[in-house]
Amino acid sequence: MPTDRRPRASRPEACGSDSRDHHLAARCPRRSRGRDGAFDKEMIVHVQTRTWAGDNLFNLPHEPWLDQRRALQPLFTKKHVAVYADRMAEIAQSMAAGWAASGAIDLGRETRRLTLRVLGHSLFGLDLSDHADDLGPPLTRSVQFITRRSLQPVRAPTWMPTPARHRFRTAMAVVTDAIDDAMAAARTDSGGDAELIRLFFELTDPATGEQFTDRTIRQELFAFLFAGHDTTATTLAYSLWALGHDHEVQDRVAAEAAEVGDRHLQASDLAQLPYTVQVIHEALRVCPPAATVARMAMRDVEVDGYRIPAGTNAVVGIYALHHDPVLWDHPERFDPDRFDRERSTISRWQYLPFGGGPRTCIGDHFAILEATLALAGIVRAVCVESLSDDFPLATPFTMVAGGPVPARVCARTTAA
Repeated sequence: MPTDRRPRASRPEACGSDSRDHHLAARCPRRSRGRDGAFDKEMIVHVQTRTWAGDNLFNLPHEPWLDQRRALQPLFTKKHVAVYADRMAEIAQSMAAGWAASGAIDLGRETRRLTLRVLGHSLFGLDLSDHADDLGPPLTRSVQFITRRSLQPVRAPTWMPTPARHRFRTAMAVVTDAIDDAMAAARTDSGGDAELIRLFFELTDPATGEQFTDRTIRQELFAFLFAGHDTTATTLAYSLWALGHDHEVQDRVAAEAAEVGDRHLQASDLAQLPYTVQVIHEALRVCPPAATVARMAMRDVEVDGYRIPAGTNAVVGIYALHHDPVLWDHPERFDPDRFDRERSTISRWQYLPFGGGPRTCIGDHFAILEATLALAGIVRAVCVESLSDDFPLATPFTMVAGGPVPARVCARTTAA
């Protein structure tokens, strides 16, 4: 049964507030997605990310990004993603059993621990079970430093030592040490689980024909680690919170997963979990981790009659787009059936949780697969009851749970 479950955001209007702005946002991706150089990733946040975290697919401007994307795209084919996903549901179900033993948990905290463990196994070949609480906060602090610096009207020179930079470098050292450990392990253990890293070692730079350097690999792995950590955690936390308020939907997910059998769920089971996929899509609609996408206008350009001067920061409010009452019936209602393929009329540019156009997130299939298998594995094993009426939000970079999301968890005795 659909339920009205709106996440509480302190300033959702920052993504756009009136209907005209919403529809301009809806049209901007379609009308400006061409490769004529009108818009590019040259906003201050992109420049600062390149300065402090290095070049990667997220922050590169179009020309160098194009070669990098072409090189990395084969790593995210469905064939390779299926290998990465091999233990997703197993890890999720194991953690859910621990949640049931605890009785009461914070969904935000526990889903961040879960996604870090999944990424550790799936992408880096590391067991981060005992280090999730050590690695997660430094990862968050690193990105928050860059975000805050990007938003400051005046920034101190990069060479100037400050307490904030000391904390940033300390946090980055923790993250890069973990990545370096994973790369070293992948080189010495050819039979380990670090499939992604081993594939990185085989890549060549299209521009030079030479193998990727360790620095390049490290910078891309940092981006994948961040992107796959907070974003999927937010999607899972919101999904579980919403299901914790609607046990009819929760039981449908549990029954669907139970029909697969008692074995651990795998990537090949995705086709048998259509309703769970709908739940994930609806969570991404209501609570999109990437609440905005942004570019700088590189020259004067006109979009639907609006003149945008060169140098203008252009922001598309994905959150606003996904909550537009003209585009969505009852947009504040959590209703997975709106994504039922047999009746869905959702257009390509109406729903953009992973962006759109050529720079759509390279890991979109991995993210959907990870979230679907994890949610199905969790709900098949336990019952979740949400203990808060609101889902608090914050946007330190991506949109995340802005505070505790308390829930009561118990072992599921029946899937019906």
